[in-house]
Amino acid sequence: MSAAVDSTAAVLPALLRVLRLPTVARCADEVAVTAAQQGWSFTEYLRQLVELEIGDRTQRRIERNLLSSDLPGEKTLATLDRQRLPAPVAKQLPVLCDGAFLERGDNVLLFGLPGRGKTHLACALGNELVRRGHRILFSPTYALVQRLLAAKRDLRLEKYLTTLDGFDAIILDDLGYVQQSRDEMEVLFTFLAERYERRSVIITSNLVFSEWNRIFQDPMTTAAAIDRLVHHAVILELSGTSVRAEHAKLTQQGITTGPTSTDQPNRTHRTHRSPKASTTQPPITATVIPANLVAKEATHRPTKPTPPKKPTSTTQPKPPRT
Repeated sequence: MSAAVDSTAAVLPALLRVLRLPTVARCADEVAVTAAQQGWSFTEYLRQLVELEIGDRTQRRIERNLLSSDLPGEKTLATLDRQRLPAPVAKQLPVLCDGAFLERGDNVLLFGLPGRGKTHLACALGNELVRRGHRILFSPTYALVQRLLAAKRDLRLEKYLTTLDGFDAIILDDLGYVQQSRDEMEVLFTFLAERYERRSVIITSNLVFSEWNRIFQDPMTTAAAIDRLVHHAVILELSGTSVRAEHAKLTQQGITTGPTSTDQPNRTHRTHRSPKASTTQPPITATVIPANLVAKEATHRPTKPTPPKKPTSTTQPKPPRT
């Protein structure tokens, strides 16, 4: 009997790995001890193991999706300054984060002048959607267009579009930042048409719709692209001042009014570099003399004696000759 139990204990982890249940195989013994101590039934014991397996699979899937998304890791909801968001945008953000628009294949269009935070908002939304189990891809528009052109040249455009179809949403950053050639315009329109009413796109652009002729270079194609994008879309406009301009201004103020860098004490016009603490050289120190000692020294400072004045001549005038 004991030999049979030992044999089962040795074979069970291997069987669980064959079934691709590594978490169950790793935690089975530990959970069994807890089950015996708390008097769990076999069903409760099995449920605990399955929940652990599902939790680990979910976490691994999120990590894979974050890696394949190409999203900037620092642009998240935690780093997003929500106080800068216009009220309609701030109100809409939690609704978008729940991901319901992805199920409907709706689009999100973010407009605003350069530096208003469009990219950060789009990436923060993308990161949150990935953490909620969705597949998202981030790409500058020019980079995606070049990959589409390469796929078309190699006669695998349809295959590449199928690959992109595996993402619940694709973030196209800076649409219209670079004017498209005829071939680039065609593959971009093909991409948008393929995802229409099936898969979502999240687009950032500093061009309003009336200027999209600069993107597609054809009135009919422009109208068709806009019509497909706005049919099922949430359109958000980011206003206010430039985030980058404000940051540069604050940085400049901090450098010109702050303390001089200790590694370059005589250079007062260095910009865009923070002073670094040296680990090999001792810091430069300055001796500060109290003001009262300075005044005392000035009061008791010896003065040079003034030289005596030369005596004026007292000789009598010579008598006149007789």
